[in-house]
Amino acid sequence: MIGNPPHLLCINPWIHDFAAYDFWAKPMGLLQIIAVLRSHGIRVSYLDCLDRFHPMEKNPVYSADGRGPYRKTRIATPHNLSDMSGTYYRYGVDPGWFEVDLVSVGKPDLILVTSLMTYWYAGVKEAIASIKRIYPDVPVILGGIYATLMQRHAEAHTGADEVIPGAGEQTVFKAIEKHTGFALKPEFDLSDMNAFPYPAFDMQSAIPYVPLLTTRGCPNRCAYCASHILQPRRMIQDPDRTVAEIVYWHEQFGVRNFVFYDDALLLDPENHVMPLLEKIIDLKKDLSFHTPNAIHVRPISPAIARLMYESGFKNIRLGLETIDPKRKIDDKVCHEEFIQAVRSLREAGFEPDRLGAYLLAGLPEQDIRSVEAAIDIVKQCGIKPVLAYYTPIPG
Repeated sequence: MIGNPPHLLCINPWIHDFAAYDFWAKPMGLLQIIAVLRSHGIRVSYLDCLDRFHPMEKNPVYSADGRGPYRKTRIATPHNLSDMSGTYYRYGVDPGWFEVDLVSVGKPDLILVTSLMTYWYAGVKEAIASIKRIYPDVPVILGGIYATLMQRHAEAHTGADEVIPGAGEQTVFKAIEKHTGFALKPEFDLSDMNAFPYPAFDMQSAIPYVPLLTTRGCPNRCAYCASHILQPRRMIQDPDRTVAEIVYWHEQFGVRNFVFYDDALLLDPENHVMPLLEKIIDLKKDLSFHTPNAIHVRPISPAIARLMYESGFKNIRLGLETIDPKRKIDDKVCHEEFIQAVRSLREAGFEPDRLGAYLLAGLPEQDIRSVEAAIDIVKQCGIKPVLAYYTPIPG
């Protein structure tokens, strides 16, 4: 360690879109970076433009499962979306509140901004413009999903001083040294998920739920999915470590809702998710678990379905994607396996309104009849079809 630790400001930007809702969405990568930096003695401030519980928010919505609406403000529809119907909004805190918060944290030495969906980049651009009005001479680094998948576009359009793709905890130390002159080395193995501190959810205004990441990466190479680009190397966390994290957030902060963010939660179930769920059951605590990320259908046996039910899973999304054999874009499931998986979940005790299946719509040259046929199969199983609209990006 050389010199005095700098002050870093980390920011989660607004969403610009026709619709947005907090379906258990948190910038987990940024909160993990904050935790890593704090564990190394770095002073970190955090501002969340999507904070549903901002101190200036008069009527925040607290729901039983942690989800809820963002504050929204109507804004002009971008020219390139002018042919779209609907009203375009900024989702998140009032810009005036954000600028007051920027001033109140004090001038930082370096600002880190994350990004989520690629098509939300306009919110990133607005946040960086606000930052530059208050702190024009402080370097702004952009990372996250959009920055990784569309680096050149982000460099050209966001106003960030530097765009760094990839896992931030792997690059943040070099970035700090480059922009502040402060040098330090990681004190633990950054390739070992078990060595990381818990993400800094405690820096939020409230903790209505906690996302869990028990694995990183996915060995599948589905044509519609960017997981293998965002996380090329698969990493696995020990079930005991995950259980300890659940207990920590529950006992220290009263959290009852937990959300699995894994891209491949059910992979190798006998050695990962099954022992994890057995340990959660042994806790004998009143907890709820949700999987807004689609879980793979093929591994869902009656035994896994029973463990999911007994451990407290409440909302489950299954990945069906498409049933068109001519459009085989992954190797996860056929519709017969899907029907069997739903049967196992229903027999384990899950009510149909707790189950849903993602279906891809808008694939190149996709026949609308194949989408309708997939919807019919899902409805015949008694559960909810959820359309996921295909958004092509480079790569």
